[in-house]
Amino acid sequence: MSVVKFDPDDVSDIDFAAKMRHPMAEDASNGMWFSDTEPSSVDAPKLRAERLAKLRAWMAKAQYGGMLLFDPYNQRYATGTRNMFGYFLRNSTRYFFISAEGPVILFDYPQSYHVSTCVDTVAEARPSQLVWSSVSGKDQETAGPFAAQIADLMREHGGGSKKIGMDRCSHIQALALIKHGLEVRDCQGEILAVRAVKTAEEIKCLQISMTGAESAVAAVRQAIRPGISENELFAVMYQEVIRLGGEFIETRLLTSGQRTNPWFNETSGRIVRPGELVALDTDMIGCFGYYSDFSRTFRCGPGKPTGYQRALYRMSYDQIQHNIGIIQPGLTFRELADKAWKIPERFVDQRYTSVMHGVGMHGETPFIAHAMDFATYGREGRLEPGMVVSVESYIGEKGGREGVKLEEEVLVTENGPKIISRFPFEDELLGTEI
Repeated sequence: MSVVKFDPDDVSDIDFAAKMRHPMAEDASNGMWFSDTEPSSVDAPKLRAERLAKLRAWMAKAQYGGMLLFDPYNQRYATGTRNMFGYFLRNSTRYFFISAEGPVILFDYPQSYHVSTCVDTVAEARPSQLVWSSVSGKDQETAGPFAAQIADLMREHGGGSKKIGMDRCSHIQALALIKHGLEVRDCQGEILAVRAVKTAEEIKCLQISMTGAESAVAAVRQAIRPGISENELFAVMYQEVIRLGGEFIETRLLTSGQRTNPWFNETSGRIVRPGELVALDTDMIGCFGYYSDFSRTFRCGPGKPTGYQRALYRMSYDQIQHNIGIIQPGLTFRELADKAWKIPERFVDQRYTSVMHGVGMHGETPFIAHAMDFATYGREGRLEPGMVVSVESYIGEKGGREGVKLEEEVLVTENGPKIISRFPFEDELLGTEI
């Protein structure tokens, strides 16, 4: 399937002013049954159809007879449905069987089939064979009927192929499928590769999702004051995300003062004091399940930032701007790593884990490692138009008082980078080098 052409500058049909809201929630023809905040500017049937077509084209090329999806993110991508998302992140009760040409069949939690059968991509719903299986200690009992049912579907819809992909499951289910003569493959990495280049409708979802994330960050910025806690600020961000039609935040990365160094401390009850930095990463799942991922660092007043704070911020800002500037379609991941901003030696130990990473329904392919980490974390590949990446920076020295986290979300176009995140940087923190 060829890459869908789109004009990244044409956002005339997206109502940014109204954030994620729309007046047509009751119109099921547009597929907006999840909430009253999904945007009417997105052609939901087209969004679903194009994603499923991409998956099926890959399946045919790779000679898969069928695919079993347990991962809720992959289920959302393939079918446009969701059901008790957080629950099924840890419980493999709900799964889809997808063949290259046959029907999409859902195996779901009892009494919840109606949540998904209203979507045009789902042809049929059946009771899951794995309900409460692990909790009840019955995996050995349920694996047989589960595998027999899937083997029957492979014979009927697999086009003669015995190769079946699974993105996530217990090894007990995989072994049961093998006993039925099926060739089981872990297809998670292959699916993420299919998802890497976005369609035009996906780009709209990412753009609109970002408006909600920016509003949430603006609310946090406004709420920062001496005496407020990190938890209270995180609650402000989460409330705004939900109010604007978002779904959840994947991480708890909002910290202050000494807890900004090193990065990846989680939000706590710590009280913010005057003059301290407050850093956050959005990691937000927004409209139609699309991710918004950008970071900002603020300062709690009153007074003015220190020279050290300004220097940290300036370096982080320079790193982001430099690495956005090198984004070009066709550039290899290795070339990106080699051309990336050179981190001063005193900040190398606590560098962020990537130069940039893919964005879609969560943090996705590609993952661009630093040159010094490429042998460990890197992989070969090239940037393509339609990929979306978050360009990362963390500047904080080991044992330092504070650190600065900045990040921008960027669309790769045929002409270079196009920034999706538009939240301004802090002028008072843009200072000189140490």
